[in-house]
Amino acid sequence: MSLTLGEHSARHLRFIVRAYLGSWGMGELRDCAELALTELVTNVVRHVPDRHCELLILRRPQGLRVEVADRCPKLPRQGGDEELAEGGRGLLIVAAVTDRWGYDPRPDGPGKTAWFECDAKEPGTTRSG
Repeated sequence: MSLTLGEHSARHLRFIVRAYLGSWGMGELRDCAELALTELVTNVVRHVPDRHCELLILRRPQGLRVEVADRCPKLPRQGGDEELAEGGRGLLIVAAVTDRWGYDPRPDGPGKTAWFECDAKEPGTTRSG
């Protein structure tokens, strides 16, 4: 999806990812996927001047992968040790609730693709992250 985000876009995108996960039988990934997606979308709203991004939601054999790409050259920065720091805590949350995350420079010009993956668990097990 190619999107221009607003202040309330995360709510609508959470609904979309929830619907995909439900139809794919991966409802156990709902909380981690919604929270991580909210953080990546919030970064676009806060840090990308035109608030434009591309969102890709991928079903994988082992779970879910979500990618949020933009053309802003500013790279994501994970929060440091400063407890009261204004920025960077969102990526700490993404790291805590997903199995993998990262970002890659866009091969076709300025910007990056931030992504995360959540692995589906066997029935009867719980998420550790």
